[in-house]
Amino acid sequence: MKFNRAVIKVGSALVSPDAKGCSGKYLLAIARFITQCQQAGKEIILVSSGSVAAGRSLITHGSPNPSIPTKQAMASVGQMQMMANWQRFFDVPCSQLLITHGDLKDRQRYINIKNTLRILLENGVIPIVNENDTVATEELKVGDNDNLAALVALVSEADSLFILSDVDGVFEQDPRINPQAKLIPEIAKIDDSVYALAGATNNHIATGGMKTKIQAAEKAVENGIETYILNGSRGEVFEQLLSGDNPGTHFIAQQGATRARKHWLKHTLKSNGKVMLDLGAVRALTEQGASLLPSGISAVSGNFKVGDCIDVFDSKSQQCIAKGISQYNYRDLKRIQGKKSDEISTVLGCCPSKVVIHRDDMVLLTNIRN
Repeated sequence: MKFNRAVIKVGSALVSPDAKGCSGKYLLAIARFITQCQQAGKEIILVSSGSVAAGRSLITHGSPNPSIPTKQAMASVGQMQMMANWQRFFDVPCSQLLITHGDLKDRQRYINIKNTLRILLENGVIPIVNENDTVATEELKVGDNDNLAALVALVSEADSLFILSDVDGVFEQDPRINPQAKLIPEIAKIDDSVYALAGATNNHIATGGMKTKIQAAEKAVENGIETYILNGSRGEVFEQLLSGDNPGTHFIAQQGATRARKHWLKHTLKSNGKVMLDLGAVRALTEQGASLLPSGISAVSGNFKVGDCIDVFDSKSQQCIAKGISQYNYRDLKRIQGKKSDEISTVLGCCPSKVVIHRDDMVLLTNIRN
C-alpha cells in the first residue's frame, strides 16, 4: 500500500464489541498494522470511537438510548479507559486530542490542531483523536467519527484515510438481506446512486452507518485523499493491505493530495497581506524548499490574522514568489521581522511558532521551482 501519512478511524464496534468496556479482541491486529507502518517510515494518526461505549457499564442508566448528559458522563470515564487500552499495544507514546466541530471552524484553533499533529508526528508519537463528547453540544458536534476522521485527514494533510468498522465495505445490495450480494472493490465517483447503497446501522453503540462513511469518503477524495472502508474485525485485512491488496472498498481520490493542497493555496485562498524577503530568504525558499523564518523578512504589510494567507515577495525583483498560511498576525510579525527564531520569545513573551510560514503551508508560484 503506497501512502506516507494515513488517518485510521476505528469504530466503537471494534473498541468495545459488547459495549461493556474496552477490549483487545480486534485492536491487537490494528495496533500491529500501525506498528508495521511506522517501522516502514509511514506516519499514522488514529481517530478512535468508543469512549461512550467503554464507559457505558460504569454509569447508571435505564435506557438503550441514554440522555446526552448521561452519554457525556460515560464518555468522561470511558475516554480514560480507551486511551489506556490503546497505549498498552504500543511501545511508542500515544497522545490524546479531544476536539469539537467548533475547534475545526475556528481559524486559530484549526492552526493549533494542525501544528500539534505535525510536531507529534515528527517525534514519533501516535496521535489518538476523538470528539470531545464531554463538552460538545448538538450544534457543535461533528456528529460521528467517520466525518471527524475525514476532517482530521484534511487538517493533517494525510494522503490516505482508512475507515475501519465491522463491515467489509460497500455492497451492491444489503448483505444482511441478500447474503449473495457482491462487494464493490472500487468507486471512482460518489453520487446519489452510491448513497442509495447505504443502509442504516444495526449497531446500537455506533453513531454512524454506511451513509456517514460515504460522506467521509466524499470529503476526503475531493481533497485528494485515497479512502478505504475496511472490516477491522478481520485480521487478514491488514496482511492484505501490507501486501498491496485492497480487501474492502476503495474510493479513488480525484487528484493527488499534494496537488490538491497546492491548488487550494494558489487559487482558492485570498491573501490578506504580504511580506518582503531578502535575498537569503528567497534562495532558502526557492532552492532549498525551506520554511519562511522571520529573520529573512524585511517588510510586512496588510491586516492579517493567524491562519490567513499572505503573499511572499522578493524585495529585489518585486516579484510575488509564493503564498502561504501565516502562523502570526500582522502586529506580531511586524515586531519580529528580521529577528532570529530564538529571539521571538524575548520580543513577544512567547513563541507560537519558530517559522512564519511552514513549507507544508506554502506554494511557490509560476516560474519558481517547486
